[in-house]
Amino acid sequence: MAPFRNPFRRKRQPHHLRQGEWGERQAERILRRKGYRLIGRRVRVGRRDEIDLIARDGDVLVFVEVKTRADERFGSPAAAVDRRKRRLLSRAAIRYINHLKRPPDFVRFDIVEVIGCEGAARPVIRHIPGAFTLEGHYRVRW
Repeated sequence: MAPFRNPFRRKRQPHHLRQGEWGERQAERILRRKGYRLIGRRVRVGRRDEIDLIARDGDVLVFVEVKTRADERFGSPAAAVDRRKRRLLSRAAIRYINHLKRPPDFVRFDIVEVIGCEGAARPVIRHIPGAFTLEGHYRVRW
């Protein structure tokens, strides 16, 4: 007879997902130190779109994409935000803005690069404010 398996037990996450969550926590810590006010993390907009972090920098609404790499030999984290990814982030941001009661006056897209891994030496963290602009033809409804 096979041992009982609990169907509600959470499965252990793969390493790359744990690495990404660790990077998001590091980015969140850095942004708070810089005076940003965090509004949300891992915000799902629609069925497919997700925004890593949403924050306020004064009167600017900031959508933050966090890219984590264990080592720079695997490529620059900011290089992973190509045209396709920028369009997806823009679509998610517009959908998020359309659900707000009052749209923001200013919007900015930032990238936070986190290079390192949990348990190792201090990670290298680079914040790139205004990394790209809104891509695609999207309408904002007010």
